[in-house]
Amino acid sequence: MGRIIQFFRESYAELRKVAWPSREEVASSTKVVLVSVCLIALALGLIDFLLFQAIDLVF
Repeated sequence: MGRIIQFFRESYAELRKVAWPSREEVASSTKVVLVSVCLIALALGLIDFLLFQAIDLVF
């Protein structure tokens, strides 16, 4: 039982050392991720559409 308590104490001590991002940093990073995901989704959708059009021309 003592090892479990020691584990939680050490985990808590490590969590106190973490440099947590500010709310503004999190919001900024979230915006970057959302924009990136949207751009990649659009690019993949366009590629998919063009490939289907090319397949329709061949067959």
